[in-house]
Formats: sequence, structure tokens, C-alpha cells
Amino acid sequence: MSLSQIRQPADLRALSYPELDDLAGEIRDFIVQAVAENAGHLGSNLGVVEVTMALHRVFDSPTDAILWDTGHQAYVHKIVTGRQAGFEHLRQANGLSGYPNREESPHDLIENSHASTVLSYAYGLAIARDAGTDPHRHIVAVIGDGAMTGGMAYEALNNLGHSGQRVIIVLNDNGRSYAPTISNLTAVVPRAVDRAMADHPSLPSRITDKLAHTLTNIRLNPVYVRRQRRLESFLRDLPYLGPQAEKGVEAFKAAVREFLQPPSFFEALGVRYVGPVDGHSLEQLEESLRNAIELSAEGPIVVHVLTQKGRGYPPAEDDDEKNLHDAPVFDPLVGPPPAVPTGYTQAFADAIIKEAESDTRVVAITAAMPGPTGLLPFQARFPDRFFDVGIAEQHAVTGAAGMAMGGLRPIVAIYSTFLNRAWDQVVYDVAMHRLPVIFCLDRAGITGPDGASHHGVYDMALLSKVPGMRVLAPSSAQELHVMLHDAMSLADEGPVAIRYPRGTAVNVAEHDVGTGLQARRTVAGSATVCILAIGKMLGNAEKAAHHLIASGIEATVWDVRCCAPLDPTMIADAASHRVVVTLEDGIREGGIGMSIADRVHEISPLTAVHVLGVPTRFIPQARSEDIFTQLGLDVDGIIAAVHAALS
Repeated sequence: MSLSQIRQPADLRALSYPELDDLAGEIRDFIVQAVAENAGHLGSNLGVVEVTMALHRVFDSPTDAILWDTGHQAYVHKIVTGRQAGFEHLRQANGLSGYPNREESPHDLIENSHASTVLSYAYGLAIARDAGTDPHRHIVAVIGDGAMTGGMAYEALNNLGHSGQRVIIVLNDNGRSYAPTISNLTAVVPRAVDRAMADHPSLPSRITDKLAHTLTNIRLNPVYVRRQRRLESFLRDLPYLGPQAEKGVEAFKAAVREFLQPPSFFEALGVRYVGPVDGHSLEQLEESLRNAIELSAEGPIVVHVLTQKGRGYPPAEDDDEKNLHDAPVFDPLVGPPPAVPTGYTQAFADAIIKEAESDTRVVAITAAMPGPTGLLPFQARFPDRFFDVGIAEQHAVTGAAGMAMGGLRPIVAIYSTFLNRAWDQVVYDVAMHRLPVIFCLDRAGITGPDGASHHGVYDMALLSKVPGMRVLAPSSAQELHVMLHDAMSLADEGPVAIRYPRGTAVNVAEHDVGTGLQARRTVAGSATVCILAIGKMLGNAEKAAHHLIASGIEATVWDVRCCAPLDPTMIADAASHRVVVTLEDGIREGGIGMSIADRVHEISPLTAVHVLGVPTRFIPQARSEDIFTQLGLDVDGIIAAVHAALS
């Protein structure tokens, strides 16, 4: 049966293992072609082909709930649940989402693109199922691709073990998140030299490996489990010696487990652990999952599967940085070009190295994304001053607070959307202590094809309300350099945030930059219209102003630069105009534009202030330029807002 004939999960169950192996290859080719044409997540999906097929052969989705953590690894799930045709418009407007999407299919129960949350969903669903209000029979949570480095996963794991909820956890261990996973739980050997040793193991290693797999098979066997329970009951009931005999057997089992299977950590939390299982062997996977169904009657169980990220596509397998975790549009015959920082990310990469060279206090922190945030050059230049904490944003921020308390000058490089996960830590661990932590927020504003969960639209509205926080937004690569340099001294009085967008950065002349916390007037006009633009919105504002001037409407333009605190000189100048228009690629309600309006009206209550920004709704994926047009943040939208205000 070819891939075109797979329209629902049930179609997989009639296939033999040789047919499934052929299908797995066809699925990998399909994914490579789809990502090559549309960009998207590649390596993570190539690694879970067999795991996904096994899940859908053993479980009956959507009667059984199959939940995906780090939802970027759900492409195969979408393919086998009838959405192959949608990949023609992957991550495009009105097309297939790059993550699970409840509107697309009943097989997508959660829309999950932020990591480490699935075990909490699973816990809640299991509670509802056992209460009789949820119809799902089995709850299966697929976690991995680095998500087990996130603290929320451990909170849920502890709760699952304590409560004994019937949840089956599939731990997809590929040794990676975006970069190599920062965790001692991973069983994958990441280094090339260690991989070479693994290809030629010693005799003791082979014996130990064989024993470990034998133990896994035994512990997955329900017959063994039932006999074990009877033995434990017999020992427990022995007169006088019962408790001691039972503890002795448990101690012996624990010692064997600790020697052969180090991740017995799970069982200390009350979660049965089995594995590791070959994540590319359908027979092993299916046997393990079927046995896990029976064993889960006694409580939660982890099935630990080992997979290879990027499997089956040589350019992905050979990518040491990220196994082509994500990729731009590329030629599938040769693979994508090497990933390098561009735009504002490249500007940041250059700027942080320059600051670190002149200030030995500078350290860099990231949450599992050294490449995308531009920190790989810093890591190579200053390996002892670089810290990747895994997918653990809360820990990253409070860890930075501790470093700052100890006299260092930490720079936390993180995506804007992921900073939302550490809001409490930003406010109470950093700002309340007035600590010199600098937050560099990449992918701020509308990010485009990654959709609602990845638009970084809340940072300015939230951070501008934090006492003592200074929020800067560069409009060019050169401004970012200046802002990071200025932040080094500004941080003496407390935290600073610099937020910048994805994509191309404007390059300007040396004199076309501002300084400190001051705004910069870029177009001087009469007292008719004043346009205040934040960050990348400056380009559209200046173009709109020139169109207005050409039509006889004098316009002034300010590059806001500092969103908090607002420059009083800029506010005073704006208040002298008849109409003020503010532009931001952040949430409008409670955003910087509304703060500007309040300040302007304190000086001139009759000045009309029109605030343009992102509405309070989830914005689906599309090209950033198209989203700006829809929201009236393009040049035509700005001109229309000015004419509406003047009329």
C-alpha cells in the first residue's frame, strides 16, 4: 500500500512489517519534499516516523487520546490522519499549521507548540476520564525532543506518580532539543567519538546491553508482573519475616535496575519505567506499547524509545548542530545551506561578542536555542561564559538573577514568545531585586508562518509594566549594537530588555542612530501629523510620511527607541501636533501606543491619538507582510489612519 492510500490510521493496521518499512521510507521522502518547498520542522519529524506509525497501529485515535509535546514533531501524525494534501500549503495562510491544530482534525486534541506541557494535559484528561466526563479510553502522552528538560514536565511527572493516574508516556529520546539536549536522562550518545565506540562495543558492554534489553522484555511482560505481585504478596504474609523479606526482594530488584537501567529515576516518583526500546523497530515498539496498555492499569508508565533525529535524510543526519531541526526552502537533492544567523540575530551575535571582549563580567544564557538566538559564535569564543540550561526558561531567568547577584552581567537570549513562560521570575526574581540582567528578545512581534503560539506580541505590554524595567526596540542593526552597549551601563540601576524582530535588519549610517533612553526624530514636519513608530515599524512610518508629504500633509516621524520609560521630549513634541498615530507590532490593548496616548493627553487633551497595533486575538500563520496588511500596519494602513484622523 502506498502513502497515497493511507487516509486514516486504520489503514496502517492491515500492512505487514516489510510494507510498513517501505511506507516509512515513503513518508520520509514526502516530509523532505514538503519542507523543501515550504520550510518547516524537518529533523524532529524524520525521527518519529516509526514511533507515530506504531502509536496509530496500537491505539485507536481519537477514541484514544494521543497527545504531542513539542508539537513540531507531529507532521507524521498529520500525514496518517488524512491531511497529506494539506502539506502543499504547509505553514501558509489558510493552509496546514506546523503544529497540532484542533480546527484541522479530531485527532489533534491539543494545540501544543511550547514544550514540556503534555504531561499536565494528560494528568487532567485522566482525571476527567476516571470521573466519567471524558470519553477517551487511553491517554498517551508523547514527550521528548528535549522537552524533558522543562520543569513543568517534572512537576506533572511527580503528580502522576503520586496520584497513580493511568497514563502511558512515550519518551522520545533523540538526544536533542534544538541543540543537543541538556539533561542526564538522555540515553543517546551525542559525540562522534562516542558513536564510533558504540559501533564497536566491548564484550562487557555487549553483555550489559543484552541484559538490559532482556530485563526490559521481562518487565514489559504482564505475566511476569502478575507473578511478581503474587510473590510480593506471599513474602509480605510470611510470619515474622514478611516485611523484611519483601524489602530484601525490592532492594535486589532496585540494585539490578540501577546497574542495568540508570533511568530508574522515574520509578522513584511512582512511574513505572521500561526501556530503552529501539524507536525505529516497529515490532519492538508495538510489543512495548501493547504491554504498556496492560501495565498501565496499575498507574502511569514510561516507555523510553531511542530515535535518531533526522533519520533517513543524510543532510539531516550529518548536521551536528541541530539535525536540521528546522529548515528554510531548499533543494532536497543537496539539502539546506548551513544555518547562519541573519538580520537582527546576526547583529546581536556580533554585538554580544564585542561587549564580552571589553567586559569580563558578560555571560550569555539561552534555553536550548544557542543557534537560533545567535549565540554559537559567543559559545565558540567564550565557552566558559556560555550557559545552555535546556528548555527551562524559568530556570534561565532566575539563574541569571543569581549570576547578577554574584557580580556577573548576564545576557539572557530568548525568543519573545518563550519569555512569557518566565513572567513570574522576570518580575519577582530579577526586577524586584533591581538586578543587572539584560534580556535580548529575538523573534519579537509578528513572526509569520509559525503562527499564533510564536508571535512575540506580549513582551512590550507586559515588560513596560514591570517597575524599573527599561524596554528598548531597535529599528536597525546599528541601533541594536548601540542599545546593547548602552544596556551594559543602564543595567547598573536594574534590568533592561531589548526586543527585535525576525528577518532582515535595516542598515543605516553611523549618524542615524540614537543613544541611551532617548527617542530620535527622523522626519521633521509641521504641527499637523506626528507618527511615533516602534522598532521595525519605523520603515513603514517613514514611507507613509513621505507619501503624505507628497500629497500636501506635513508629517513628523519619531523612532520611539525606548518604550519604557518614554522620552518626555518626544511626548512633548507629539502633543504639539493635531493628530498623533502610534505604530507597534505588539498587542494594542495595554501596549506602548496606549501609554503614549495617556502621556500626550496629559499635555494636550484635544490632540487626537490613533493607536495602531495587534488586536487581542490569536493571529494564524501567514507571511508577516500579509499579516501587517491585514492589521493596517503597512504603509497604506498608516496613510488611511492619518486621513481618517484628519477627517
